[in-house]
Amino acid sequence: MKNSRWWQMAAGLACMASISSPQYVWTLFTPMLKTEFGTSAAALQVTFSLLIVLQTLFSPIQGWIGRHVAARTLIMAGVALTGLSWVVTAQVHSLNMLYLSYGILGGAGTGIVYVGVVSLLMQWFPERRGMAAGAAAAGYGMGAMLTTFPISYMLAASGWRETMGAFGVVIIAAGLVAAWFLKVPAFSSLEQASPSEEEGYSTSFVVKTPLFWVMFLMMATMATSGLMVTSQLAQIANDFNVAHLTILGMAALPLAMTLDRIANGLTRPLFGWISDHLGRERTMAFAFTLEAIALTCWLALAHHPVAFVLLSGVVFLGWGEIFSLFPATLTDTFGTKDASRNYGLLYMAQGVGAVFGGPLAAWMHQASGNWHPVFACAIGGDLLTALLAILVLKPMRHRFMRGRV
Repeated sequence: MKNSRWWQMAAGLACMASISSPQYVWTLFTPMLKTEFGTSAAALQVTFSLLIVLQTLFSPIQGWIGRHVAARTLIMAGVALTGLSWVVTAQVHSLNMLYLSYGILGGAGTGIVYVGVVSLLMQWFPERRGMAAGAAAAGYGMGAMLTTFPISYMLAASGWRETMGAFGVVIIAAGLVAAWFLKVPAFSSLEQASPSEEEGYSTSFVVKTPLFWVMFLMMATMATSGLMVTSQLAQIANDFNVAHLTILGMAALPLAMTLDRIANGLTRPLFGWISDHLGRERTMAFAFTLEAIALTCWLALAHHPVAFVLLSGVVFLGWGEIFSLFPATLTDTFGTKDASRNYGLLYMAQGVGAVFGGPLAAWMHQASGNWHPVFACAIGGDLLTALLAILVLKPMRHRFMRGRV
């Protein structure tokens, strides 16, 4: 059984990697798309927000469907939708159609796969949920590392339409092969979970608790800063005149994106594992403060290409762990009874962050003419969330858990 679950981990990570490009290489397409559709950065970033919002809004629906459809079948459908969104986008000729294909269709597909894989792996590793959720999220965070340079080169050689169509087919093929090996664990794999955890609380109860909404606020605040960087890294690099500079013969922008994917992936199981030993809230406070410091240093040194690349990686090291810490904390608190739907609702916080970190951040940059107000809001949000973890979330969780005993 133990060997079987590690094979499930590998298959889940491969599924996550296959559908990560729509979110994490979006910024590479934005310069060409702005020219193609003759639109502003704020209007174009609505596409990215729709991708994340639909991804998160579909999550609770996915949790409900997952009760009636086999996990493997559902995840395979999500992979197919994700790849199809790129194939269709390669043929569109208007901004509204871009919203529909890349944003809405892609968001639904990635949402199905993301929540499905996270929920499945937490079932396989009930005694190490922080590690399991972090590892699953790492597959999503690191997956685009494999496609960043190939997509960058193909964009330069063939344009965005050919690139998106070709890699849409790659998404479908790679994801379907990986998803074929997924399965739900037998009851014996849950033997280390306590009876109270196996029963847990229903979603209708969870959403009525102030504790859930504190977590939602914290995750939305943290998502804003990370998605601001994810969606607009190319624009930031252009504004600081480092996009076309090279480091060791490699272009600074795709190099930064590749390092970001590595950091964004490693941080998820790393901080998930740390939180399993040191506690969720203390780990949150440390990681969120780390991101605030990294953003401050990045803004100050962004004109230097080496600093730009290295510090962008540290930013993601302090951000990506939200996708392991929050689902693990949620399931620790409310049990596994409705874990998939509960996390689906909490995951909607990322959709809120996508609105603030996408078009609203682009509008703020456009209105002010620089990135300082945008970074100031992100840094302030990081520090606020670090304080909330220790001063609000920890005592609230302690009282709630004490009442469960």
